[in-house]
Amino acid sequence: MRNSIDGNALVYCEGAFNTPNGKTAHGLVRFTERYVVVGVIDSSYAVRDAGEVLDGKANGIPIFKDLKTAAAALAKENKTPQSLVIGLAPDGGRLPKEAKQTIREALDLGWNVDSGLHDFLTNDESLMAIARKNGCRVRDVRKTPDRDKLHFFTGDIEKVDCLKLAILGTDSAIGKRTTAWILVHAFRKAGLKAEMIGTGQTGWMQGARYSMILDSCINDFVSGEIEHAVVSAWKNEDPDVVVIEGQGSLMNPAYPGGFEILAAGRPDYVIMQHAPKRKEYDGFPGYRLHSLPEQIQAIEVISGKKVIAITVNHENMTKEEIEPACKEITAETGIPAFDVLAFGAEELVTLLKSKL
Repeated sequence: MRNSIDGNALVYCEGAFNTPNGKTAHGLVRFTERYVVVGVIDSSYAVRDAGEVLDGKANGIPIFKDLKTAAAALAKENKTPQSLVIGLAPDGGRLPKEAKQTIREALDLGWNVDSGLHDFLTNDESLMAIARKNGCRVRDVRKTPDRDKLHFFTGDIEKVDCLKLAILGTDSAIGKRTTAWILVHAFRKAGLKAEMIGTGQTGWMQGARYSMILDSCINDFVSGEIEHAVVSAWKNEDPDVVVIEGQGSLMNPAYPGGFEILAAGRPDYVIMQHAPKRKEYDGFPGYRLHSLPEQIQAIEVISGKKVIAITVNHENMTKEEIEPACKEITAETGIPAFDVLAFGAEELVTLLKSKL
């Protein structure tokens, strides 16, 4: 793992850890090159280990009931954070009102604050006055760059001659980013150079060096920003493989995503993330999840590229149910299925290496 970019961080996830609304915190607890995560705030799981709660495997990251408790405990261990990071990912990306008090407390302590939500902290003058007084940096990761810094699609993507993979999904909050990182790390372990293209705020927070924030980018520049990230990674790193993180899903009513990645990133193959037990779109009861074959067909018709593998999200499944579910998916679709979070990505990497 590379050295962290921004030092120690405490992740705020009050009331949302181990739920779909805590997926940013989950990503940071599992892996980040940007921070050293030294704790999580969520009173629902106070004194528990974050890894044990999330994945059943302790990782030494404690959960605290509030910032005051965390600050005192971490100071005793010489792990005082440099940053408070907002780990919430609620529907609509809005910041809960009660979170601002914790942010004020962090700024009063002289900590930096990073947020990936749509409510921009830098627009709150009362918070920014505290930040200026104490020399704190406040970053709104989703804040759109000035237009003169954005890129328009050029066609340079056609020059990229390494393997390009897109990790798309049948729904939002289904594990696309986690699978993308697992795959990148598995390629690296196998001796190949792999780069992650982040397309959301959490990917950036995890340290993806080539990133754009798709859901807050001005529409005219979305394709260009995707292309620019992929082309920059290829030019600068000379990778064997580029893995593009997906967003939403083609048919999600609130978060339709993936078309721009197919059109501008022009992947050679698509890997589809799917949760077999999920029947309705995330957060929208009554909106039936389109079947896996329907979603595969939509991707292949739009892109002209093949879905080469299915990666399984085992939410609401026992460990004993995972392998039969993978076999059932393969029988239904004719496409090999893997649970890379439960069992690692070595088998999938072996399959993909044949496409290099």
